[in-house]
Amino acid sequence: MLTSSEHGPDSGWRYWLWRIIFQADTPAGKAFDVILIIAIVTSVLTVMIESVATIRADYGPELHAIEWGFTGLFTIEYILRLSCVRRPLRYATSFLGIIDLLAILPTYLSLFLPGTEALMVVRFLRVLRIFRIFKLTEYLRESRVLTEALWAARRKIGVFLLAVLTLLTIVAALMYLIEGPENGYTDIPTSLYWAIVTLTTVGFGDIAPKTPGGRMLASCVMILGYGIIAVPTGIVTVELARRDGRSRSSRSSRETMCPRCFHAGHDADARYCKYCGSELAPDAPAETVPSTAD
Repeated sequence: MLTSSEHGPDSGWRYWLWRIIFQADTPAGKAFDVILIIAIVTSVLTVMIESVATIRADYGPELHAIEWGFTGLFTIEYILRLSCVRRPLRYATSFLGIIDLLAILPTYLSLFLPGTEALMVVRFLRVLRIFRIFKLTEYLRESRVLTEALWAARRKIGVFLLAVLTLLTIVAALMYLIEGPENGYTDIPTSLYWAIVTLTTVGFGDIAPKTPGGRMLASCVMILGYGIIAVPTGIVTVELARRDGRSRSSRSSRETMCPRCFHAGHDADARYCKYCGSELAPDAPAETVPSTAD
């Protein structure tokens, strides 16, 4: 489905161009998008390969020329997109429009800020169009459920992170007092870094306790870390299960609505209405069954 910023003109060459660039349900539009995705993936791989020092030493100029070639191609494509939509400014400020712009800016910025060309990997975000091209809307629906679950759990996760940060600050202060600067804990921020690394079970090993008291405190933090890491996962899992249950209940209610008394809420495998005893028609289209009045 097109956004309001992607609606094209009614006729003329702009309409023909709009059909190719934005309409993935036509052969020309699908071919255009598939070629575009191949170009995006190839350009990202070029940037990744060019970052390898040995390859850059042997093929640096060639890879640099390829990067500029893709940038020129994407620049022309971006201009064509703006020229064929009905509201260019709205498209330019939309999510996909901003991603399209960010896909070409790093190369031009590298003329003034060397090294920014590595940011061209943001082009890979443009592959999101693959969901529209190959009709993978079911995956978009599932991603929406995940986003809603994360948003619903934001307060619980926020309170949890605040409690963990408080605990880490206390542990950092204790470790600073127990170990001291002579053992590498030169200040509380450094001790806080150690506490975060230890609690998350990463364990870089650049700072380690030397005294028995410090080792005992570190052991407690390590054990505590295993339990704490599972908390955000559990919070999000509960929200996902809740939304999945609502979705299944909604589908089940529509499919098993009684055609006689119009009551819903039957089990998915129910054959008869539990209110009036009439035979259910689960295969009937949902839109042909009238809704019950309050």
